[in-house]
Amino acid sequence: MTPSSSLARRAVLGALVCQMGLGLGGYVLAAFLRPIVAELGWSRAAFSVSTLPFLLGMSLASPLVGGLTDRLGPHRVFAAGIVVVAGTLAGLSSMQTLWEFYAWGFVLGLGVTGLGDIPAGTVVARHVGAHAGLALGVAYIGSNIGGALVPLIASAVTEAANWRVALQVLGAIGLAVILPAALWIVPDGRNGDAEGPAPDETAAAGMSLAEARGTRSFWILGFVLFSFYFYYVGINHHLVAFLTDEGFTDAAAARRFSFVVAVGIAGKLGIGAIADRVGLRRAMLLTFGLLTAASWLLLILGHAPRMLPVFLTVHGFTVAAENVLLPLAITACFGARHLPAIYGALMLALLPGGALGPYLSGLSFDRLGTYQPAFATFAIGNLFALVGLMTLPLGGRHEVSRFGASADRGRGPGGGP
Repeated sequence: MTPSSSLARRAVLGALVCQMGLGLGGYVLAAFLRPIVAELGWSRAAFSVSTLPFLLGMSLASPLVGGLTDRLGPHRVFAAGIVVVAGTLAGLSSMQTLWEFYAWGFVLGLGVTGLGDIPAGTVVARHVGAHAGLALGVAYIGSNIGGALVPLIASAVTEAANWRVALQVLGAIGLAVILPAALWIVPDGRNGDAEGPAPDETAAAGMSLAEARGTRSFWILGFVLFSFYFYYVGINHHLVAFLTDEGFTDAAAARRFSFVVAVGIAGKLGIGAIADRVGLRRAMLLTFGLLTAASWLLLILGHAPRMLPVFLTVHGFTVAAENVLLPLAITACFGARHLPAIYGALMLALLPGGALGPYLSGLSFDRLGTYQPAFATFAIGNLFALVGLMTLPLGGRHEVSRFGASADRGRGPGGGP
C-alpha cells in the first residue's frame, strides 16, 4: 500500500467494515441452530438443508456481483448487500415453516455475496499497489470481526428475550454500521478510477473467463474450492452443536465458536504478510497443509479432548487464510484484468461443496448419533485438495507484491508449477 494514497486507506478500511456484513450473514444461522430447532421441532438435518438455498443464492449471485462490481463500483454493491441482509434477518425473525426458512436463506445468500470477497478484493486490488497480501488480510478481517460478534450478541439477546428478537437486533446493528461505510468510505472503484501508481502492462494483462475455463488450473482451483467449502461449511455449521454434544453449555460453545472466528483475524493478517514475504506457493501449501492436519485431528478429539484448543486455533487460522490467498491464486494463474469474472465463476463451487458438507454432518448425526463419518470424509477430501494445489503455477518467492504479479505470464494455459 502506498502510504500517501488516501484512496488506498479508504479502500482497505471501507472493505473491512463492509466485510463485517459477510460475517453477520454467513454465521447467523449457525448461531441459532439449537433454539430454532427446539422451538419449531425441526431435525438438525432439516435445518442444515438451509445451506442449500443459501449457497444457491451465493453461487447464482457471484457472477452477477462480479459484473456489477466492474460496472457500478464496489460501494454500490456493498450498500445493496447490507440492505438485503438486514431485511432478510427481519424476515427470518417471523418465520414459522421450513419453506419460509429456505426461501429467506436463498435471499440471505444473495445479500451476503454483495458484501463478500469479490467486491472487497476488487476494491483493494484497484487502489493498493505494494503489499497486496497484507492489505487483503486487513480488509478481510472484517468478516471475522462480524462473525465473532454474532454468536455473542445472539446468545445474549436470546437469553434476555428470544431468538426472533435477536435476529432483528442483529439486522438493525448491521444496517446502522455498514450502510454508511459502504456509501461514504468505500471509493467508487470502477475501472480507471484508481489513485496511485498505475499498474504496469503485465499487471493489467490476463486471460478472459472463457480462456481461463480452458485451463487445467481453473478446474484444479474449482476442485480445491469444492473440497474447502465441503469441509469448512460442514464443520462450522455444526460446530456449536458439536461442542454442546461434547458437554459444553450453549454459552461456552458459543464462546469457542467466537474464538474460532476471532483467530481468523490473525490468520488473514498473518498469511497476507507471509505471502508477501515467502511467496504465494509456499503460503498456499502451508495453509492447506495445516488445514488438512486439523481436519484429521478433529477425528481424535473424542479420545484427546485436550487437543480441542489446538484444533480450534488451527481451524480458525487456516479457513480464514484461504480468503486472502484465493484472489492472489486466481491472479497468479490467470492475471488480474478479469479477476471479478473469474472469481465469480469459481465461486460456483460453493454451492455443491457448501451444501453437501453441512447436510452430510446433519445426516450423520441424525442417523448414527455421531459426526465422525462426516468428519472422516472431510479429512480425505482435504488431502486430495492439498495434492491438487501442489500442481498449480503459483510462482516462487516475492511474487505477491502486486495483485497483477502473475507467476503464469508467458506460459501456456496448462503451465506447470
